[in-house]
Amino acid sequence: MSIEISVLRGRIENAAEAVGPLWPLRTFNSANPLSGFETLPFDEAVQRAGHLFRGRGYPSPTTFRHAWERGAIQPNLLRDRLKKHDITSKPEETLATMEANDVPSTAAPSDQRLNRLMSKWLAAFFDHGQAAWPMPNRADGFFASWRILAPFDRDIPGIRQTSDLPSTKLDAFIEALDGVPESEWETIFTHHLAALPGWVGLIRWQERGTAKEWGKAKPITLGGYLAVRLTLARLLDEPLLPEDATANGRVHPDDASLPAIWLSAWEETYRQGLLDDLATSAHQPTKETGRPDAQLVFCIDVRSEIIRRHLEATGPYETHGYAGFFGIPMEHEAYAPEGEVGERVKACPPIVDPRHRIAERVAPNRSEEAERYNGWAGLNAARQKLVKTLKNDVAAAFGFVEGSGGLFGVAMALRTLLPHKIYDWIQSANERIPRPSSFTEVTVDRDESLDEEDALAVGLSDQVKVVYAEAAFRLMGWTETFAPIVVFTGHGSQTPNNPFKSSLDCGACAGNPGGPNARVLAAICNDSDVRDALRDRGIDIPDDTVFLAGEHNTTTDEVRLYVDEENPPVDADALARLRADLTKAREKAAAERVGTMDAQLLSDPSRETERRAADWSETRPEWGLAGNAAFIVGPRRLTNDLDLDGRSFLHSYDWRVDESGTALETILTGPLVVGEWINMQYYFSTVDNAVYGSGSKITHNVSGKVGVVQGNGGDLMTGLPLQSLYLDDDVPYHDPLRLFAVLHAPVERVGMILQRQDTLKRLFDHEWVALTVMDPQQDNTLLRYEPGGTWASVMSDDRTVPELLPEAEPTS
Repeated sequence: MSIEISVLRGRIENAAEAVGPLWPLRTFNSANPLSGFETLPFDEAVQRAGHLFRGRGYPSPTTFRHAWERGAIQPNLLRDRLKKHDITSKPEETLATMEANDVPSTAAPSDQRLNRLMSKWLAAFFDHGQAAWPMPNRADGFFASWRILAPFDRDIPGIRQTSDLPSTKLDAFIEALDGVPESEWETIFTHHLAALPGWVGLIRWQERGTAKEWGKAKPITLGGYLAVRLTLARLLDEPLLPEDATANGRVHPDDASLPAIWLSAWEETYRQGLLDDLATSAHQPTKETGRPDAQLVFCIDVRSEIIRRHLEATGPYETHGYAGFFGIPMEHEAYAPEGEVGERVKACPPIVDPRHRIAERVAPNRSEEAERYNGWAGLNAARQKLVKTLKNDVAAAFGFVEGSGGLFGVAMALRTLLPHKIYDWIQSANERIPRPSSFTEVTVDRDESLDEEDALAVGLSDQVKVVYAEAAFRLMGWTETFAPIVVFTGHGSQTPNNPFKSSLDCGACAGNPGGPNARVLAAICNDSDVRDALRDRGIDIPDDTVFLAGEHNTTTDEVRLYVDEENPPVDADALARLRADLTKAREKAAAERVGTMDAQLLSDPSRETERRAADWSETRPEWGLAGNAAFIVGPRRLTNDLDLDGRSFLHSYDWRVDESGTALETILTGPLVVGEWINMQYYFSTVDNAVYGSGSKITHNVSGKVGVVQGNGGDLMTGLPLQSLYLDDDVPYHDPLRLFAVLHAPVERVGMILQRQDTLKRLFDHEWVALTVMDPQQDNTLLRYEPGGTWASVMSDDRTVPELLPEAEPTS
């Protein structure tokens, strides 16, 4: 048998479409676990994926019952939808039908033994510093390194020496596929790739080439994975395609149309309420306001909505929403003492490639603070290295445990019983020890002397600085009225002992805090040459406006400003007032958020958030983006009088200064798409936490510092933990609703964008995201986009002629 490599690669690539990429824990990014099915209508996609991954596609009857009993689903809406599908039963009866027919979503696959064996080898290969004795020869690739060690694995039958195994990956395929028609290859490959979507997702992430050092140290491809797996299947006498892998039909015996109808009614209940509020707000007379004391730009993240609302209520402040990487596609290099290299991380969305390297360097006249920091950092690094050595050394481990047990016991007791004291201690230490952000500056200016071979260019050219600054203001529709103080506010979380910390940081910064990006844009906007160029382009920033950077701690709601305390660039009194009002806003925001959690210190919300930020046993330091359901693009005056309950992404936009629609198109193809990824991750992690989420944190184990497994091994978990989504084992906090996009823009402009953006249009046509436009040129009339390209009035059933799109296009 011979195999053409190009044909084999093509079949593998086609099969791999079913599995989406999975980011490692360090930069855990939100992603739709069913991204490979987005070319299909939502209902068809969840059914096909359910068959492949054995997961549920719609909320469980229990979830629907909780929503029904608390009034989250309007009975009239649900009855109308049931009637449209010729279902005459009462809602309670249909719910009882779903409950009676409901079955557990998972069942052990017939080739589970093969999965266990593959997981063991993949965990060894991918280890990123956790193992004391790493797997040898990894630089040769997964298949080659496995082939050398496989004869020593007693779980693999019939192998005594390396020569008993295929010499190359191609030989492995030739032996495994001997006698199998080529027409069946893709089905076989799809089954074996989907059997371990976590590990395969990690391979897909590595194949994207964004982590070159990973690729050099431990190269692996889907072909290598399949070569090993198919060889093991043959040795274990497992069928290449188990019978249960080819069975057709729905995974769940219940009528899928009922969950779809219930979900639709639930979503419509929420959406109608939101649109009613927005419509009321849009028809309110515009308030005349003077120049605000300060303007703060927050990430579009749903958590920002709460702190923004409370800050605006404290005084003359304006807030704006913009993607948390502030439009800077960069790689951030953290500060490191001279002679060392700081950690470099991607600091832009997963759909964007970084173009610049921005490093932290000691600012002029700050070397003394840097020396103090270096001393403490050196001591801490030496301590960590010593402890690790003593723990891992065979001879020293017993003595270390005997000698240090008491000390570690006291530390554990303090961390467990008095976490808020630990928070105080950390804060005190931070005040005494300089932070890199206080004595460094970012390398915004282009500096060729710092460039390295095969690395990104350091800094930004003058022209690029102007482009990024102008893009930021154009996308926000903000070209006039600048306050004396403008703060770009990134965000990050604070949580110990939490493998999923990066999922709580800024998704637009690849799961990292957004403070560094805020510093870069603030530095750009303070550049006099940039301001001159912006003035020529119609954006006139007053001379007394100063741009600052800050970071919103989403766990405690504290907003920390990056300001030179010895020489503040703004009026000291104004700065003090801003800080005082930020503290007030923090207290109110903390009270609102703590009320939704099982708080221990409910009478002191801010203190409760500090406890959660320091408690190493806290499984839920914050809710993250749980509750997200809407994406609103429009001016802040449309929403600033509304309590959106922390459920809406808010992107500032003014249609009046975007005649070409370029800004809106950028928002829809960038931030909105990322919002859909986040929304789908929360949706599927909620509807089937065991399959699309990551299960309970209680039984989590970190594998190789790259992912999390349940118990002592198995596939990497791909989604969010149970505690990030559920109040308890059965009651979800997050309402699993698909994203609802509301655009304040002329409908004609939106239609033209959809004509140009097929991928975007497909998300709406296939009902992964719903879309409604509030057209300011038609007295803010609300128009709902319907699959195929038509628009319907939200307030009536009158359908508009599909003039905006030439003709209805197929939805698949």
